Amino acid sequence: MKILYFGGQKSGKSSLAEAKALAIATDKPYYLATYDHSFGDSEMGERIDRHRLTRGDSFITLEETRHLAGVIEPHQTYLVDCISMWILNSLEESEEALIAEIEALETIDANIVFVLNDVGSGVIPSDPISRR
Repeated sequence: MKILYFGGQKSGKSSLAEAKALAIATDKPYYLATYDHSFGDSEMGERIDRHRLTRGDSFITLEETRHLAGVIEPHQTYLVDCISMWILNSLEESEEALIAEIEALETIDANIVFVLNDVGSGVIPSDPISRR
């Protein structure tokens, strides 16, 4: 099963996605974090820390910034938060490589709950300069 939660920043997508992943999991689900810490955004780091505290030990956390299909195992449940960051991390990849990654994700027999930001509709600007 593949599920997508799409909406503006701070709209509750992650909370809904977490609840869904927990509801459909037969084992402890995985939280697949896609943020690349090399960006050095301290405000984003604080948001990530708050999300970790909220999740507690309900998930097994993995970090993968580019090759999601390489860490997703069949017959498990994953929450991928978020696809927007994954796309940002993958901008230097070829179109063919991105399509291959998406096709690989489609074929994995796993429950995958995706979170995708609609960066144009959020109440918080998407970058540090705009947040000033």
